[in-house]
Amino acid sequence: MPAEIYVHPNRRPAAFRPVKAWSHMQKLIADKEDTEQVFHIIEALNGRSFERNFKAFVATPAGRKLLAARPFLPPILDDHSWIHALPDGTVGRAYSDFMEREGLTAQGLVDESEKFRSAAREFDDDYQWYGNRLRDTHDLFHVLSGYGRDALGEASLLAFTYGQQPGLGVIFISFMGCRTIARHAPKHARIMDCFHEGRRNGAAAEKIVQQDIIALMHEPLDAARARLGIRKPVTYRETLKLLSQHGYAPSLQPQDPAAEPVAA
Repeated sequence: MPAEIYVHPNRRPAAFRPVKAWSHMQKLIADKEDTEQVFHIIEALNGRSFERNFKAFVATPAGRKLLAARPFLPPILDDHSWIHALPDGTVGRAYSDFMEREGLTAQGLVDESEKFRSAAREFDDDYQWYGNRLRDTHDLFHVLSGYGRDALGEASLLAFTYGQQPGLGVIFISFMGCRTIARHAPKHARIMDCFHEGRRNGAAAEKIVQQDIIALMHEPLDAARARLGIRKPVTYRETLKLLSQHGYAPSLQPQDPAAEPVAA
């Protein structure tokens, strides 16, 4: 790790706690609106993967440049005045349309994460900044990847996220979400294929977290996807169409992959 990286001396290495993760997963299944549990699950299962991803990030010129500037994205992303001035078809306009349509804000996700952090000791170091950046780009991942906020879309997006930033917590939630949907879906619905497609698409694409987000917002959406190598979620779209014919209702809260589809 480069010498200029600052990690608070009191920060302890992350530990792998599968029993704790399972307990929080049961709470998430019992109350699908309790998205705080997602943060607990990821923290309990990711172990040292976060540190490995961070080291890979700062090993790149783009990552080192971003870390030196330490931009904080929520106020920028929640100020739609400058985004509305961008041309139609840009990433920024697609993002603002998505956030306004879904009633979301970047600050809202910050608030959810703070519920988790209120019970844990927080350190203002470079690890913290990097974790915030991963959190704050979640909804931009939706726009770029093509995955919606329905349960299958959220679960598939987490598989995409795993492809970008490997961590056992993220892929566990994704797998459990897809498995739950599959139990209630028609047998010929390709739910688990959506899981694998998301993982492949995320791994094949350039790392979104390393991008200059402001510059990215100015790019035409299709051109940005092509530049980043983001493939279309073909299986997801086909499966979503099939599920909609069986009464599937895509009206769930963000980061709610354990929710079940509505039966016909």
